Amino acid sequence: MKAQAAIAYRGDDQFRIEEISVDEVRDDEILVKIAGVGLCHTDLVFKSMMADFPLPAVLGHEGSGKVISVGKNVTKVNPGDHVIITFRSCGACDRCGSGLPSYCRSMPKLNYTGRREDASAAYKRNGEDISSNFFGQSSFSELAITYERNVVKVGDDLPLEIMGPLGCGVQTGAGAIMRSLAAEPASSVLITGGGSVGLSAVMGAAICECSTIVLVEPHAARRELALEFGATHVIDPGEVTDLASALSVIAPAGFDKALDTSGAPAVQEAALACLAPKGVLGLVGISPPQTSLPGEVNKVMTFGHTVMGIIEGDSDPDAFLPELVAHFKAGRLPFDRMVKTFPLSQINEAVAQQHAGECIKAVLVPGLE
Repeated sequence: MKAQAAIAYRGDDQFRIEEISVDEVRDDEILVKIAGVGLCHTDLVFKSMMADFPLPAVLGHEGSGKVISVGKNVTKVNPGDHVIITFRSCGACDRCGSGLPSYCRSMPKLNYTGRREDASAAYKRNGEDISSNFFGQSSFSELAITYERNVVKVGDDLPLEIMGPLGCGVQTGAGAIMRSLAAEPASSVLITGGGSVGLSAVMGAAICECSTIVLVEPHAARRELALEFGATHVIDPGEVTDLASALSVIAPAGFDKALDTSGAPAVQEAALACLAPKGVLGLVGISPPQTSLPGEVNKVMTFGHTVMGIIEGDSDPDAFLPELVAHFKAGRLPFDRMVKTFPLSQINEAVAQQHAGECIKAVLVPGLE
């Protein structure tokens, strides 16, 4: 099968739109016609910063689409079903068994090697293997091969082309507040960084009925949207000389929970400094290599602070994605207001606009021209 795909090459800051060959599905695989795929910062990190990830590759890990065919061992979905595609997990280890598949013991092998488990590639370009299987999907393509643990079936009454971000960015931000940090009603929450993950966290905090929801974000349009999503306060970090002091005015007793989506060490330090005793700081932003954890050990111990890493919002997709869909349909999770669609062929323009802050969440639609 032939498909147009956006291919990442080593040393080239642009994606190239080229034709690939997609294998026939194996017994445990699912072929999906991609309706849309979100553009995530993680895709760009693997393209430019992960020297050990094999390129050229088809990246993309926030896909949504229609099932075209399934292998004989697949029972979860059938041809014609609409699905969101998320990260892959084994389903057999203790982490998967305890409802934490984002910490699956096989997570790196299943998501980050660019190959199937037997080291084969599902995609070829000009007859040569190229990396596929990124997050078990590689959905920067008209067609994607994926697996039962990756897909969550959704109703055909949803705007399928924009549902992919639920599979990563939205579930990461909302899940970080709703699941990882388990924010309680009337609690105080600080969120640093107002991209799609941070704004999803704001919506998650509103769903949790937090009483104080603060977003720190330099782009005015994102701050305005955060207020519409339920933030009680917003701060432009460029307008304050001491972020920690500015935050202490809003929450003199400290914040119960904080979530950093920026990855900036100075911002993480300021967030930790603003925690209440027994407060928890969650980290989801990608920091520069070799960045140390924020905080001074004696202060962290004295105040009983916790610093925790968070992957995919501690989501169990089969349970959490339907919950997010229900919130979306009820108007409590209007993530569609963050989305701007682009044809897949305009992926480089989408990257540029997202980087410049001209859009919050770019979604690439193969059929849109």
